[in-house]
Amino acid sequence: MTTQTSALTATNTPKTHTSHATTDAQPIMQLTGITKSFQAGEQRIQILHNINLNIYQGEMVAIIGQSGSGKSTLMNILGCLDQPSSGEYLIFGDPIKRLDADQLAKLRREHFGFIFQRYHLLGDINAQDNVAIPAVYAGTDHSIRMQRAQQLLAELGLADKTHNRPSQLSGGQQQRVSIARALMNGGEIILADEPTGALDSKSGEDVMAILQRLNRQGHTVIMVTHDPNIAAQANRVIELKDGHIVADYQNPSSNHSHHQSSSTEKAYSLHKKNSLSAFIDRLLEAFKMSLLAMKAHKMRTLLTMLGIIIGIASVVSIVGLGKGSQEQILSNISSLGTNTITIADGYPWGDPRRRYHNKNLTPEDAQAVSAQPYIVSVSPQIDATATARYRNIQESINISGIGEDYLKVTGEKLAQGQGFDAQSIRHRTQDIIIDNNAKRTFFANEANPIGKVILIGNVPGRVIGVLAPNKDAFSASDSPTLYMPYTTMMSRIQGSTYIERFVALVDSGYASSAAENAIKELLISRHGEEDFRIRNSDSIRKTIEATTTSMTLLISSIAVISLIVGGIGVMNIMLVSVSERTNEIGVRMAVGARQSDIMQQFLIEAILVCLLGGTLGVLLAFMIGEGINSLGSEDFKVLYSPTSIIAAFVCSTLIGILFGFLPARSAAKLNPVEALSRD
Repeated sequence: MTTQTSALTATNTPKTHTSHATTDAQPIMQLTGITKSFQAGEQRIQILHNINLNIYQGEMVAIIGQSGSGKSTLMNILGCLDQPSSGEYLIFGDPIKRLDADQLAKLRREHFGFIFQRYHLLGDINAQDNVAIPAVYAGTDHSIRMQRAQQLLAELGLADKTHNRPSQLSGGQQQRVSIARALMNGGEIILADEPTGALDSKSGEDVMAILQRLNRQGHTVIMVTHDPNIAAQANRVIELKDGHIVADYQNPSSNHSHHQSSSTEKAYSLHKKNSLSAFIDRLLEAFKMSLLAMKAHKMRTLLTMLGIIIGIASVVSIVGLGKGSQEQILSNISSLGTNTITIADGYPWGDPRRRYHNKNLTPEDAQAVSAQPYIVSVSPQIDATATARYRNIQESINISGIGEDYLKVTGEKLAQGQGFDAQSIRHRTQDIIIDNNAKRTFFANEANPIGKVILIGNVPGRVIGVLAPNKDAFSASDSPTLYMPYTTMMSRIQGSTYIERFVALVDSGYASSAAENAIKELLISRHGEEDFRIRNSDSIRKTIEATTTSMTLLISSIAVISLIVGGIGVMNIMLVSVSERTNEIGVRMAVGARQSDIMQQFLIEAILVCLLGGTLGVLLAFMIGEGINSLGSEDFKVLYSPTSIIAAFVCSTLIGILFGFLPARSAAKLNPVEALSRD
């Protein structure tokens, strides 16, 4: 948009006010009869009195005045952080009073860039992420916004500080980060509140040089200052005293000119995601900030979760009680074979690394265990799913890579054909064994499937054996299952050098618990840490011993009471969190966060606290179960069913939503100006 020399009006100024010739250019900001007053006890204090003011695109304006003159209040109104008590404010010809909170937020993120005296950077994230925040709320693609943030920091001399947190930067560097953030979405209008007030002389000069350069590039710069030397560097000076404009003049020492807005800045705002992608991006940003907030207050978070942990643990334990569950789990264990130990990939229960995908077990580990005198045989195992085809029949199947001793270890039997031998494993043969479901699926009309070829994905497999039907509940499944040598599956199906688990059959002459300890020590010596899980068929039986009826009732009472108390605790602690992070909320609102963005951030945090409490509660339930079973009778057993665990997490989520809503809503309704004024 082409701009002309500004015409400045201030109809309420005294005789000392310098008038200006008007032009036909349309001002981007028009203030008419603006007043602002606050209620202080029984009195009402008026800060601004009948302000009439026009600001044109490309100007560099300094608003000067002593403390209490109303300059910061005027700045907040200009930046749509605050609303006037009366009068009319038009920006780009549109009246501000017609806009709701989210429309004002859109105006701030698309047109304004704020530079604060105290920087107002978020301390938990690095400089690059601080700069990119406005673009998150604008819906800009992640890679584009991060590239732009890096570019802006580089242009401001902070190329080597992108990953530094604010606490690792000097005052001048923090203010440059604040400037970069103001430019992130284009920064058509830059509002700087005492931009050099907290800086040393050299840093202050650097910041002013940057603002002047931005003005020459076409940005409209409006700054508040009490320093006449800073004001002298602006094209135009507006002086306030006791809420009145007492002077409004062009600075004779400054080369006053207007500029076109930067085309690159305008073009940048076009790189937007669709609404759904932008929403997900904002959700991920809220998730990230919630995790950082929880990490910063670990003890408080843990205490908040305590009631949830106890309640969820009780719920999971209660669901697991019952004779039917006892019979089910005992049947499941029996299907694994007698006196077996399963070593599975992944860190033990309770280790936070367990949530990540692990690749720790190798065939060499299984061979090392197999070589021990207390082990009869070992079968490595890898599981996957694939699509198999035989003639015109195509079906989704389970495929399992096994060792030559699989049948010996599990106790399963062959109905037809033969199993694998050492040659099958060594030469990675493409032989397969099928279960009864696979036989019914692919060979329903054929009596003998031996020798037939099934295409597994793109890999052909020749049937050499058929397993006998297994009626055990643990193995009951309608899905067809194919077995092939684990070496074949590793090389031809998965392209992996790791196995998921291996099952070891313990010699009957050795105690199962002693064998388990020996295997654990052996694998720890090979790996250097316990990055695996051991399941002993005998020890699992011991972990499901019965509990008493009185203990069941006690846990039921704890569950109901603790969940309610825990939910109230979450609500209280989130209210405290909102109070502590009010300044952060103000910053996010200033850079364009919607009320829904603020609300979802705190709501996500409440849900995360409850979900983490639910996770710890489930882990505690396992510990409680072991304690109850060890002290109980054979009348009751505990089975940790997936249903009870899912119910626990659903319960945790509902508690987070119900008890987190009020604090989240409280945060979203905060006034941006009041929020920014709190430390």
